[in-house]
Amino acid sequence: MNANNSDKPGETKDRVGYQRPPEATRFKKGVSGNPKGRPKGSLNVATVFLKTLHEKVVVNENGQRRTVTKLEAALTQLVNKAATGDLRALRQLLELAREAEARQSLPAAQNVVLSDLDHEVMQGILERFSGSQT
Repeated sequence: MNANNSDKPGETKDRVGYQRPPEATRFKKGVSGNPKGRPKGSLNVATVFLKTLHEKVVVNENGQRRTVTKLEAALTQLVNKAATGDLRALRQLLELAREAEARQSLPAAQNVVLSDLDHEVMQGILERFSGSQT
């Protein structure tokens, strides 16, 4: 048998074929496949959006100057528009309120399910350990 076609430990490294590309075209260790990819520290849209919403602005409220976040100022304006009878603002406000309530109640329901599941798993583990020790 030829030395280049054997799968023995003494096989030469220059064998090329199925699942064996030439060494020159193989991936190099420690080198990224996309060297000009996203630069470190660049922000995505969601990060910039949240950062912008948490910026502070100064508002005049009842003759007093107050510093609030842009999110707080926008929500205050939405609530004020809804209170004046703007139906579009009222719909948006109700939708936001429903989402906020759903998010608040969701973690409590998940914790109950997870804690029951955790309890069952722990019981199974304890039963296996007690059965293997006797």
